[in-house]
Amino acid sequence: MLAALEPGDTLNVWRLDRLGRSLGHLIRTVEDLRERGIGFRSLGEGFDTTTSGGKLVFHIFGALAAFERELIIERTKAGLAAAKARGRKGGRRRKLTSDHVAYARTLLADPKARAADIAAVFGVNRATLYRALER
Repeated sequence: MLAALEPGDTLNVWRLDRLGRSLGHLIRTVEDLRERGIGFRSLGEGFDTTTSGGKLVFHIFGALAAFERELIIERTKAGLAAAKARGRKGGRRRKLTSDHVAYARTLLADPKARAADIAAVFGVNRATLYRALER
């Protein structure tokens, strides 16, 4: 539908959430429409970007969305810093402990042993076993 719109058209939606998955996505979509010369009207919320008042309301929404995004980024960084200060590390735990790797090395010393079989013993993929052996 968006591709079929031409300059001078106005896109009417019942509610804002029908056009965008998030406020950021909605703003990008409406901005793209504006650049193409296409108006936007939301019937449920009662604003129309073809009017100056509607543009103002839409830009206020955009500013609030940008502000909210910055707050989320700040909170995330603060949370990560606090976790790091408590000694927490990011990422998932390793599947193979150093004891597992040492045992895998002894098993691989046998020329008849296959890496795939040893990896299966530990419940990991062969590539995971090789990565652990390289560490």
